[in-house]
Amino acid sequence: MKPYVTEYFAENVFTDSAMRAYLSAEAYAALRRTIDEGAPLTIELADQVAAAMREWAVGLGATHYTHWFQPMTGQTAEKHDAFLSPGKEPGKVILDFDGKKLIRGEADASSFPSGGLRATFEARGYTTWDCTSPPFVRKDGDVATLCIPTAFCAYSGEALDEKTPLLRSMEALDRQAVRVLSLLGVRAKKVLPCVGGEQEYFLIDKSAYCRRKDLIYTGRTLFGAPPAKGQELEDQYYSSMSARVARFMAELNEELWKLGVIAKTQHYEAAPAQYELAPVYATANIATDHNQIIMEMLRKVADRHGFACLLHEKPFDHVNGSGKHDNWSLMTDTGRNLLKPAKKPEDADVFNTFFMAVIAAVNEYAPALRMSCASLGNSFRLGGNEAPPSVISVYIGSDFCALVDHLAEKQTGSLAKKMEMTMGVSTLPMLLRDTSDRNRTSPFAFTGNKFEFRMVGSSQSLGFPNTVLNTIVAEQLMRIANRMEAGESLKDILADLAAKSRRVLFNGDNYTAEWREEANRRGLPCIESTVEAIETMTAPELVDVFARRGVLSEAELSARREIALMSYAKHGSIESATMLKMARQKILPACIRYSAALAAAAAAVRSAGCDDSVHTELLANLCEGIRNFKDATDGLAAAQEEFCGKKRGANDSARYIEEKIKPVMALVRKRADELEIMVDKEYWPLPSYGEMMFCN
Repeated sequence: MKPYVTEYFAENVFTDSAMRAYLSAEAYAALRRTIDEGAPLTIELADQVAAAMREWAVGLGATHYTHWFQPMTGQTAEKHDAFLSPGKEPGKVILDFDGKKLIRGEADASSFPSGGLRATFEARGYTTWDCTSPPFVRKDGDVATLCIPTAFCAYSGEALDEKTPLLRSMEALDRQAVRVLSLLGVRAKKVLPCVGGEQEYFLIDKSAYCRRKDLIYTGRTLFGAPPAKGQELEDQYYSSMSARVARFMAELNEELWKLGVIAKTQHYEAAPAQYELAPVYATANIATDHNQIIMEMLRKVADRHGFACLLHEKPFDHVNGSGKHDNWSLMTDTGRNLLKPAKKPEDADVFNTFFMAVIAAVNEYAPALRMSCASLGNSFRLGGNEAPPSVISVYIGSDFCALVDHLAEKQTGSLAKKMEMTMGVSTLPMLLRDTSDRNRTSPFAFTGNKFEFRMVGSSQSLGFPNTVLNTIVAEQLMRIANRMEAGESLKDILADLAAKSRRVLFNGDNYTAEWREEANRRGLPCIESTVEAIETMTAPELVDVFARRGVLSEAELSARREIALMSYAKHGSIESATMLKMARQKILPACIRYSAALAAAAAAVRSAGCDDSVHTELLANLCEGIRNFKDATDGLAAAQEEFCGKKRGANDSARYIEEKIKPVMALVRKRADELEIMVDKEYWPLPSYGEMMFCN
């Protein structure tokens, strides 16, 4: 009988219990002080931990170890080293892994995106152990590797990864949150942001994926007419799954559970072939690590089941794309959720203070949140009546809006009690209705005891969005603490925050034109352009807040801006080149072959003395479509040649892709999709949307 999950959960993770088992009591206690309190890690302790970690990993079959880090590519990186060194006796080897190897590794910093922080000839970079995120042994078939979560920096000390700024932002948030709690009379040693990242993805048959160069090179379909049935009937969402998908999910869960990822929820999403996985909360840095593991395992397990997993934000036109909803809350070391509404009047000040700090942060730094999710892939999803629009607003529900109004008027606010609700059937139990509904159109929504940031892209790391969120909330908490220490009353402070921040609250439909007009009247920023959103990264107010909180220097922000712009431009150029190749090598030849077949059929009918008007009409329409498609591809070729023929900076390159390349690509696609409907299926060279989305 197969063991239950409780018997093998986290068996491949160097958990607290594993540390207890492999370390002496003194070493274990010292390591816990380092993890929990930030106590210095001595080389003597590092040696003991390394020896214990090596023994544990080798026992699971590991022959190599790697410093597992997250460069600014959106993916993870790793370099493997064997647990081997020459022995004293000739021809013999020993197992070797000491504290120095655990604490520090080296990577070629010039070969990863650095945004100008590193030149090609300046290659040295360092990885350093993040002891707050547990190491794990990843098994790829019979090969086992010890993966040690690390941060990554340049020789000059600047952060070159997603992890380092996130850890800095967590410490900044912790310091200010503990200050505020102390002033409110609440004792806490530590406050940590906790994150639950929902992951949406598509599964299609691997054989179809391999026949689509656009999916292979860009992650999304550059061509594809809509199928006769999409998601119009709303019958996919939460529907039952095929046996094949169920087997895939069962193996995925098992792999994730072994790695300590509490994969909790799985279901069919709104679009055909789209699914969602949601893990249980973890601290922000561990949740970010877990999400990278989830994305990696999605691809690997899918491949074993004959699927291709698509993590692009918009792999298919005409149906919903995929996001990664970032559920964010604040937890003390005593287990108290600071964003859980107070049941007792004496606890109201704590909830009200932290609740208003988050809303005030979003109100003041909305462009920063918009910027944190800006990418080429996400540009196809955001604002398309399937995902949040470019206007950042906060949904809190009518009861919490009333609370904010009371705070603004310096009144004592309290939430209405949950109402009992009956379904009108005697055998169904009474329900307690929550104090607020859910708003699926809001980019930033309070959902009862947490905020849900819904703009994050499905292929994106959780690192930077949470770095931004932690930083701007830390800034607001710092201001609150400063005002309280200066003698200002909490009632006056909350009234001020509530009055200034009410403009960002919106409980209605974020997709409507009326809301856009209302947002403009309120003075809320609306950044439609992805490139413009990225450019705000170095706005003076953002440079100031990141520097004040010690999260990112101006140089580090400038580098990230450069990297994001170049990533946008490079991905756009790859898409353009891929589209041209597919158009010229696949679609045009197929259409010409079909036109020849139609012409031959028309001639045969005519020679038989029959009416060939239908054949002639079909041929004329097809030839007109081919001409339109050829003209559009020529326009794209000219735009691509102009892009490649002139050296541009990151900003100009991204602007050119956004303003010149993308509109022409949209026209090429429109013309190709018109042809797909005309051309005999036997001639069309690409798997159709129907074949890809309805064959699982």
